[in-house]
Amino acid sequence: MRRGGAAMAVNTRARPAPAAVSGPPLRRLGFLLVRRRRLVLALALIVLVVAGTLAAGAVPRLSLARFEAPGSESDRAQAELAERFGTGSPDMIFLVTAKTGTVDDPAVEAAGRALTARIGRADGVAEAGSYWTRGRPATLRSEDGRHAVVVVRIPGDADHVRARVLPALVPEITKGTDLLQVRAGGGEEVFRETVPLARQDFVRAELVIFPLAFALLWLYQRRAMAALVPILAGVFAMVIGLALLSGVLIFAEISTFALNLTLAMGLGLGIDYCLFVIQRFREETRDGKDRAAAVAGAVEHAGRTVLFSGLTVATSLAVLFALPFGFLRSFAYAGIAVVIGGLVAAVLVLPAVLASIGGTMLPKRMRPERDAGFWHALATRVMRRPLVFGVLATALLLALASPFLGLRFGVADDRILPPEASSRQTQEVIRQEFPAEETDAIQLVSRDPVTADVTAYATSLSRLPGVAQVDSAAGSYASGQRIGDGDPARFQGQGTWLSVVPSAAALADDPVRLAGTVRAVEPPFAVLVGGYPAELADYRASVVDRLPLLLALMLGVTFLVLFLMTKSLIIPIKATLLNILSLGVMFGAIVWIFQEGNLSGLLGFTPTGMLDASIPILMLCVAYGLSMDYEVFLLSRIKEEYDRTGDTEHAVAIGLQRGAPLITAAGGILALTFAAYATAQVSFVQMLGVGMAVAVLVDATVIRAVLVPSLMRLAGPLNWWPRGRVTARGSTTAR
Repeated sequence: MRRGGAAMAVNTRARPAPAAVSGPPLRRLGFLLVRRRRLVLALALIVLVVAGTLAAGAVPRLSLARFEAPGSESDRAQAELAERFGTGSPDMIFLVTAKTGTVDDPAVEAAGRALTARIGRADGVAEAGSYWTRGRPATLRSEDGRHAVVVVRIPGDADHVRARVLPALVPEITKGTDLLQVRAGGGEEVFRETVPLARQDFVRAELVIFPLAFALLWLYQRRAMAALVPILAGVFAMVIGLALLSGVLIFAEISTFALNLTLAMGLGLGIDYCLFVIQRFREETRDGKDRAAAVAGAVEHAGRTVLFSGLTVATSLAVLFALPFGFLRSFAYAGIAVVIGGLVAAVLVLPAVLASIGGTMLPKRMRPERDAGFWHALATRVMRRPLVFGVLATALLLALASPFLGLRFGVADDRILPPEASSRQTQEVIRQEFPAEETDAIQLVSRDPVTADVTAYATSLSRLPGVAQVDSAAGSYASGQRIGDGDPARFQGQGTWLSVVPSAAALADDPVRLAGTVRAVEPPFAVLVGGYPAELADYRASVVDRLPLLLALMLGVTFLVLFLMTKSLIIPIKATLLNILSLGVMFGAIVWIFQEGNLSGLLGFTPTGMLDASIPILMLCVAYGLSMDYEVFLLSRIKEEYDRTGDTEHAVAIGLQRGAPLITAAGGILALTFAAYATAQVSFVQMLGVGMAVAVLVDATVIRAVLVPSLMRLAGPLNWWPRGRVTARGSTTAR
C-alpha cells in the first residue's frame, strides 16, 4: 500500500517550490500560488474591500419585478387600454368598511365618494373608482353591505409603484375617517409587503446557518481553522457575486430576490468547493508530500473538479436566459456571479491560505487513509447485486416523485404571506365576503371602431360559467340579463372594451380555464383579451412552451461538460438520468407539501392548490446544477482511480470510500443551509428551501451511495466508451 506509517512523518512547514515546475497547467498554477502566496492574499484582501464597496452599492439598485409575459396578447391588451382609453387593470385596492350601518347609508356614501376623489388626486395615481362612483355594482360591495372597494390604477414599473407611490399613499389613506375604516390590498401591496419579509427571512436564516455550519464543519474537520476558512470563502463568494452584479446592473435590471439566491448559494458553494480542496490537500500531505507539493496536488486534482463543477452549475443557471422573463433572468445573473466568486475563493485564494497556514488545516493526528471502510463495503455489497439494489432504489425514488404528476401551475397571491400580514387580511375579507373579483376582471379590447352589436357579445359572455357580470358601453349583464345601464364614458373611445368580472369561486378554482372559456367565445369584432386571468394564462403558456427548450439546453450543456471531464458518452447519460430522478423527488416533495398542503400546519403556510411556475423553474436549474456538483466530484475520484488501475469495480469502491464522506458532509451542510429557510414567513421562500434541501439530501445519499455503484457495475466496460481500453494496470490502448 502506498500510504504507510513512514508517510506519516510529514513536515507541515512550507518549503520553497522549484523554480521551474513541469506538469499540467493547474499543477503549475498551484506552485505559482505557493510562491506568490503573500501577493495573492494581499490582492484578495484588496479585491474583497473593493468588491464589498461595489456590493453595498448594488443592493439598493436591485429592482422589484412582476410576473409578466412580454409581447403576449394580454400584455398588448393592457397597452391598448392605457393608450386608447386611459385605463387598465387596477394595481391595488382599498377595502372600505362602514364603522356603523352599511356602505349604502347616505353619510357613508358621501364619505366614500370623498375618499375616492382624494385617492384619485394622490401623486402617482392615474385612476380611482369605487362602489359609489361606478353606479353601485354588486361586484364592488360585500354581500352583507358592510364593505365596499375602491380600485386604483397606478401606472409605472414595479419599482415606481411599490417603492415610490405606495409608501406615501397607503399610510395616508388607511388612516380612515370617522365613518370609514380603510385597509390596503391588491397585488402591488401584497408584493410590497413580501419583499421586506423575504429579506428578514433570509437574514434570520443566515444568522442560524453560520454558527450551525461552523459547528458541523468542526465536527467533520476537527480543526477550528479548517471549519472557519470554508465559511469565510462562502462570504467571499457572496461579496464577489454581488460586486459582479453591480456591473450587470449597468445594462440589465435584476430582481431584489436575486439577493436571496446570492446569499444562499454563496455560502453553500463556498463551503463545498473549499472542502474539496482542503480534503485533497490533506490526502496529498498524508502521502508524504511537502506543503508546496500538497497544495499543487490539491489545485491540480480538486481544482479541476471544482472548475468543472462550477462550470456545470453556471451553465445550468445560464439556460434561464432562454426565458423572456426578467425575474428569472435575474437569478441566472446572480447564480453565475456567485459561482465565479466561489471558484476564485477555492482555486486562487484558498491555495495561498493553505501555503501560509496549511498546518492548521491538518488533523492533529495524521492517520493512514483506509481503502476499506463503510462506504467501500456498501459499494461492494451494492455491486454484488446491482440489479436488486438499483431496482429497489429506483422504485423508492419514483414513489417519492409520484406526487409530481399532479402538479398545477398558478401565480402567487396574498397567501404567500403570513396570516397577520395586513394585505393578506384585506384579501381574505374580499375572498370571503364579496361575490366577485372586480379587480381581477378580464378585459376585451377592440382596437378598431366597432360596428357590430356589443349587446349580443356582452350577453353571451355573461352566460358563461364562472362569470359574475359583464360591463360594457351597452350595459351591464349577468346570466344573460341586463342588470344596469352602460357607461360610454368609461368603455368607449377609439373603439370599445368590455369588462368580464369573474366570480370569486371561479377565480379560486381555475382562472386559466376561465380565460380560455372567454377566449373561446367568437367575438363579433377583433379583440385582445387581457386582465389577470388572461395574464396568468399567457404567462403560464410562455413558461410551459419554453420548458422543452430549457430542458434541452440544460441537459445538453451539462452532458457536454461531463463528457469533457470523463471522455465518456455513457457516464454523462447515466448522470443525466440520475439527476432527473433526483429532480423528480424534489418536485414530488414540493407538490405534496406546498400544493396539496401536507405539513402546512408544521411549516405554517396556506396551500392554494397550485404552484407559481417561476419558483419550480428556478429550483429546477439550481438543483440540477448542485446535483451535478456532487456527480462531478464523485466521478472525478472514480475516474482517477480507474485511470490508475483499469478496474471499474475497484475504482467505484475506492472512489466512493474516498469521496462519499466528503459528499455526505458537504451535502448535509448545504441541505441544512437551505432547510433553514423552512422557517420563513413567505411561503415561496419556504418552498425554495425545503425543495432544495430534499434534492441535495437525496442526491448525496441514495443516488450517490446506491444508484451510482449499481449502474457503474451494470454498465461495466461500457462506462468508459469510447475511451481507450485498459489492458494492464496503468496502460491503455485505443479501441
